[in-house]
Amino acid sequence: MAQKQQLMLSPDLPWKVRLLLFINSFAVNNSLNSNGTVNRTFLNLFDLKSSPSKNPINGVKSFDITVDPSRELWFRLYTPTTTTTTATSLPIIINFHGDGFILMAANSKPFDKFCRRLAREIPSSIVSAVNYRLAPEHKYPCQYEDGFDVLKFIDEENLEHFPQNANLKQSFLAGDSAGGNIAHHVALKASESKASESKFLKLQVIGLTALQPFFGGEERTVSENKLDRAPVIKVEHTEWFWKAFLPEGSNRDHATANVFGPNSVDISRVNFPATIVFVGGFYPVQDWQKKYYEGLHKAGKEANLIEYENAFHSFYAFPELPEYSLMIKEISYLEITKHSEEKQQMRLILICVKDTRCNIENRYYLEKHVMHKMLINLAIPILVQNPQNCKHSKAYKATSVLLLGLPTDDSA
Repeated sequence: MAQKQQLMLSPDLPWKVRLLLFINSFAVNNSLNSNGTVNRTFLNLFDLKSSPSKNPINGVKSFDITVDPSRELWFRLYTPTTTTTTATSLPIIINFHGDGFILMAANSKPFDKFCRRLAREIPSSIVSAVNYRLAPEHKYPCQYEDGFDVLKFIDEENLEHFPQNANLKQSFLAGDSAGGNIAHHVALKASESKASESKFLKLQVIGLTALQPFFGGEERTVSENKLDRAPVIKVEHTEWFWKAFLPEGSNRDHATANVFGPNSVDISRVNFPATIVFVGGFYPVQDWQKKYYEGLHKAGKEANLIEYENAFHSFYAFPELPEYSLMIKEISYLEITKHSEEKQQMRLILICVKDTRCNIENRYYLEKHVMHKMLINLAIPILVQNPQNCKHSKAYKATSVLLLGLPTDDSA
């Protein structure tokens, strides 16, 4: 029983990953003071920074762009050099780093590497990483204000380093942990701004990636009780973070933390973007992340839940882990299927697959992979593996239409 409990609390990880997690935990544990302050002098010994690179590194160059020097608000722009000249339209991913609203920065090495990988591995994307103000020196709502102001800045300014084919109408928000929380609230404010004087001129948020988003509440969930001593982040840390971030006198049922709790706002009539929620089996707040996904569904929003049972907090910083490559594919899928032209083709394929009575598993597999430029290798075998489908010429006609690049027609 003791061995089983130990397996529940700690995944099997490579020794290098374990070493880095130990160093991270040591830095965090000795930086959070009991009086609610952060020992930033000590923390900075471990928080190594990366400089922007005008010369491409692994096919990606980066620039720092200042939004408001008075509050040190800036973002780092990552542009892939291999696609900017050939792609007709480049979507934008605006990313918010995590670490409890308290720690790290947009140019911290782990986040710089993560955003650089996103720009390189997500098909034809530009990535911007927001450097927002940190708590407890700057409590709620400073982080949300900074995030929204960066969106307004990108929308209104003619930025020198943005490629000409950057498509602001295909903007995605993303964030890990506390960054996922920020991305949610910035997306909500951006959606509400459409009906106000602060509406965007060019930018349109059409998708949100929430990587193990940081939500909570006064209730103690099963996962918080079971994973109290999980790797990296423990329940005592999450409680410290919320107390340092939330307004004085507030508890964890504040609408900022418990977004679908007793004090939450109704978002059912808000045009909220399509959202993908990633949950890790070794993160104590996973039950709150699932509640978030369920809340979006109940509000009538498009949402998908991806669970990795062996993933711990910040697994996405380690590309050697199998969950990392799976995550990249899922983010790519969200981005691709939100592209209007390809979404139309996706709809046609699904109509044809349903017509040929493919089973649910085949239809899901086709939907997940057909837009990854693997149509020849995947679509035809899937349609053929059920012999009765060979009689239905409509499916093959649609497949040929896509293979030949001819106009699509839902009525075909």
